[in-house]
Amino acid sequence: MSKIDNTNLVVGLDIGTNKIKAVVGEMLDNDFVSIVGVGTYSAKGMDKGGVNDLNLVAQSIQRAINEMELMANCKATSVLMAITGRHVQCQNETGMVAINHPEVEQEDIDNVIHTARSVAIPAERRMLHVLPQEYSVDVQEGVKNPIGMSGVRMNANIHIITCAEDMAKNFIKCTDRAEITVDTMVFSALAASYSVLTDDERELGVCVVDIGAGTIDLVIYSNGAIRHSAVIPVAGNQITGDIAKIFRTPVNNAEALKVRHACALKDMVSMEDTINVPSVGGRPARTMSRHTLAEVIEPRYQELFELIHEEIKASGLEEQIAAGIVLTGGTVKMEGAVEFAEEIFQMPVRVGTPNRIKGLSDYVNDPSFAVAVGLLQYGRQSMEEQQISPKIPTESVLSRIKAWFKGEF
Repeated sequence: MSKIDNTNLVVGLDIGTNKIKAVVGEMLDNDFVSIVGVGTYSAKGMDKGGVNDLNLVAQSIQRAINEMELMANCKATSVLMAITGRHVQCQNETGMVAINHPEVEQEDIDNVIHTARSVAIPAERRMLHVLPQEYSVDVQEGVKNPIGMSGVRMNANIHIITCAEDMAKNFIKCTDRAEITVDTMVFSALAASYSVLTDDERELGVCVVDIGAGTIDLVIYSNGAIRHSAVIPVAGNQITGDIAKIFRTPVNNAEALKVRHACALKDMVSMEDTINVPSVGGRPARTMSRHTLAEVIEPRYQELFELIHEEIKASGLEEQIAAGIVLTGGTVKMEGAVEFAEEIFQMPVRVGTPNRIKGLSDYVNDPSFAVAVGLLQYGRQSMEEQQISPKIPTESVLSRIKAWFKGEF
């Protein structure tokens, strides 16, 4: 990555099942990100977070990147990319080492994390993340930062997230064909958590649920660290499919009906409200009750929320998420979704939108951009921890924003 004119720019690429989003932002000094370019394009060749057609996905990526570059008046050469799919797995591990110095130093922390992560990982799997949870120094447990502490022995608990090597290679092939280099792959729900959570929620315990078109991704925080992560391979496209089949309407029209008129709870819809439903084969459109549409959608949302609830229960962490559930992703924008979720989970639920953003924030102030913006926040932390500068040649951000509003790009 290169650093030009004292600017810190990072590009995030979210390859979703329905949409591909590319966002470029400047890292500001106060934990904020200034959005300077956004590009979106329909995802073609994707299914449930996986690649079905390399060329189609590469072309879609290129379109989204081009739109982002046009808006930001810059040329992106590398990205942070989100990854999901049923192949993503997690595990918690523990390591122990002797402290080799009078006080704990960074070398000791590196050694204990290396010991904890040295578990047998199958050759067909790639390690995405090694996330420290807490340390213990002799009998002192629950230590967040052991630097400077005195002791003889140190333990570390870590959370490991892995993915299928072949799946990761397929995504890299797509970005290579789009002439973009992937700096880092980030689990989608982890990225989303960076943009929608507060520090208080992480400490108190919270579950972030990213409901997209093809998958549901979730991470559970407790005491400031991730304890569990998972992917459920069903999501919003199931709802679209139900509408298309039951109302006998094309899939594109079914998606439009879902976005414009659907409600997750039928009790919130008046019996008098009507909608026009396009037909197939040149047949005339029909007028139907919006309440009928809600009756079709409610059972599917119930199924999705119950699958999430079962995953939370299986993790054994249900009692540790006092801050409740944060829903994000495009599928959670539907009317009645939060109210229905609170009925199922029996705990507080809110919709998470990207926070700590400036610049062209109106473009990304939406749950569907939580992952893309979260990648920028993840990149900020990586830059701070590893002294990495972003790889994107550009002129000053102020001049780019002025040029955008003047149309001089």
